[in-house]
Amino acid sequence: MSIFKMALPRRTFLRGMGVTIALPLLDAMIPAFSVLARTPARPVKRLGFIYTPNGATMSAWTPAGEGPALTELSPTLSALAPFRDQVIVPTGLSQRMAESMGDGNGEHSRGQTVWLSGVHPKRTEGADVESGVTVDQIAAQALGKDTPLLSIEMALEQNYLVGNCDNGYSCVYWNTISWRTPTTPLPMEVNPRVVFERMFGDGGTPRQRLEQIREDRSILDSVKDAITDLRGRLGAGDRTRVAEYLDSMREIERRIQVAEKQSGESPIALPDRPVGAPESYDEHAKLMFDLALVAFQADITRVFTLLLGREQTNRPYPFIGVPEAHHSISHHQNDPVKLAKAAKINAYHIDLLARFAGRLRDIEDGDGTLLDHSMILQGGGLSNSDQHSHIDLPLVLVGGGAGQLKGGRHLRFPKDTPMNNLHMSLLEKVGVPVEKFGDSTGSMELEPLTGV
Repeated sequence: MSIFKMALPRRTFLRGMGVTIALPLLDAMIPAFSVLARTPARPVKRLGFIYTPNGATMSAWTPAGEGPALTELSPTLSALAPFRDQVIVPTGLSQRMAESMGDGNGEHSRGQTVWLSGVHPKRTEGADVESGVTVDQIAAQALGKDTPLLSIEMALEQNYLVGNCDNGYSCVYWNTISWRTPTTPLPMEVNPRVVFERMFGDGGTPRQRLEQIREDRSILDSVKDAITDLRGRLGAGDRTRVAEYLDSMREIERRIQVAEKQSGESPIALPDRPVGAPESYDEHAKLMFDLALVAFQADITRVFTLLLGREQTNRPYPFIGVPEAHHSISHHQNDPVKLAKAAKINAYHIDLLARFAGRLRDIEDGDGTLLDHSMILQGGGLSNSDQHSHIDLPLVLVGGGAGQLKGGRHLRFPKDTPMNNLHMSLLEKVGVPVEKFGDSTGSMELEPLTGV
């Protein structure tokens, strides 16, 4: 640890024209001889929710074995093997609130909406949509008091759909998974440039920004003097941390600029791709994950949601050997070929999560890593999509929860156990307990020293 006459405030920013860049946690922010430096730092807790559409091939998702120990990951989850001691696979959890309840069909809309809200949505084609405050937003209202942004909501498909999308359910229910109030759905941002600028500023006037893109310049150019001044006040370890952080930020910006140039060269816009987003779904997804990583690293926000695809998406995945439309093969009728292809898509989405977990693990955060201090839930609102089932949902929880989770476990629950019990538990872990969430019957035991 470096020794300083005066510590840097935790909320230290690099400022330039139209730019405000938050910094990661540095030794200089904790004086060497302070009480805080001589005790384990109280880690910042972070939450992420990642939605995968169109159900899962549950036979390939569910781990084998009867005991709670996660001795072997399933084929779909195998990419998470390097993090097994920080992986919990809960099976048997259900979202009964997504069932018909007299509203007829609409399983895709209800499944996506209820996944984080726990509330049966109002069936309407109009603007009078209604669901429930989602778990991410309950957490964000508390955790966001100390961060520049309450939360970040991201998606990989355009949210331009309007009107009736699913048997009398408004397209709004497909366009988001985050609701700030029961009647306020939050837009999911699909353009990485917009997310980047929301986090760090826009780098000046529209004309200046256009020049930056054309000349491959960076918003970091606006804060060169501030960077030089900061480096002169830091020890060697902190200088390295800042350099790595700014390099990562510049790499994200460079990838966005490449995508923007591709958009300018393309004669037509691809159907579900916003102007400025990469042509490749894989690169688009990785960019969004990397933006979430930097947001956590710099404590810009402690909560994010990411929609990897809306329900009923017909996106093909030719780059992993699945050229067919996702929704079409999800109605597999037990065809082994379709089941295998759907499982490939599920496994690919888990590969993205594993890459993200690896990058979280690589970044120091106080007395641990970002992965140690995060809880990332990935899954969807349908299990067997051929049956439109909301029972025994595909879910996986990754991270240490700031010492509050015991990983390496496969937790089996009766198939009527509400998924909302898990949401209650996650809220408890981040210090935001609630008495009830949807149809919850109580929180779950997820602590390191207790079993289930």
